[in-house]
Amino acid sequence: MRYGRPAARLRPHDAVRSSRAPSVASEHPCPCRPLRAEPKTVAKWRARSDTADAPMGPHRPRSTVLTEAEEAVVVEFRRRTLLPLDDVLGCLRESIPRLTRSALHRCLERHGISRLPRDEEASSKRKRFAETRIGYVHIDSCELRSAEGKVHMFLAIDRVSKFAYVELHATAEMATGAAFMRRVVAAFPYRIHTVLTDNGVAFTRCAACKWDRMVHPFDRVCDEHGIKHKLTKPYHPWTNGQAERMNRTVKEATVKTFHYETLESLKAHLQAFLAAYNFAKHLKALRWRTPFQAVCDAWKNDPSSFKINPHHLIPGPNT
Repeated sequence: MRYGRPAARLRPHDAVRSSRAPSVASEHPCPCRPLRAEPKTVAKWRARSDTADAPMGPHRPRSTVLTEAEEAVVVEFRRRTLLPLDDVLGCLRESIPRLTRSALHRCLERHGISRLPRDEEASSKRKRFAETRIGYVHIDSCELRSAEGKVHMFLAIDRVSKFAYVELHATAEMATGAAFMRRVVAAFPYRIHTVLTDNGVAFTRCAACKWDRMVHPFDRVCDEHGIKHKLTKPYHPWTNGQAERMNRTVKEATVKTFHYETLESLKAHLQAFLAAYNFAKHLKALRWRTPFQAVCDAWKNDPSSFKINPHHLIPGPNT
């Protein structure tokens, strides 16, 4: 049982509403006493212009995981590359081992660069390719230009490992496509079982020559090595989207960024980019592995489909 007068047991806000409450002006000359507030608290709120809570965090926000130098590296890398959050994490994970996805997101939020500028033209609906084993190669060709003129780029990329091979040719004829296919078979360390191309002249006969029984040179090379040749549906380039996307990646890294006086300088830069892509670029589709690491993992799981040990492809100091 509690003793004492009821008014003495009332809380401050109850005492204000109660008719039995004593007069605040007579018994409590200080306004902080009936509210059970400290004089310092009342003085602090009187000095403020509004009733919003002041921020209780540090005056200078900083990361508890990253150092100032590491945070500067993250911010500068994001501003220069404009890569998505997961791509930035995959590229900087080796150089900054303590970097986590949440720490990276908070760092970008603090500097106001957590959202990339929206590109309406690049956004499109994408679908995943059907699952298959290593050795399914997409092949396509496109044009590149330098100060000396245009040249045809032939590209081959594996659907599973993303391992790529590129050559430059002056023309895109039947003999050119067949010669390129022979070098693709020699360049890949494993056996190719399927090739997907469009209906270009370098890869198949023209639809107007359907009565011609001649076997295309590209198909002859495929038959020699037991490779199944598939064609995309006419006017459906997205069927061969793997090669189309790689063509755009190569163009963005070369002719759309730099000017080349000669074809030799274009070829040298193209080969350097391809080596960096195959052996150093970590891809999100490969769970942040490089294409070469994906090939080596496939070698460990099933060496029977390989012609040589893929570790022999590692470029040396004089390559």
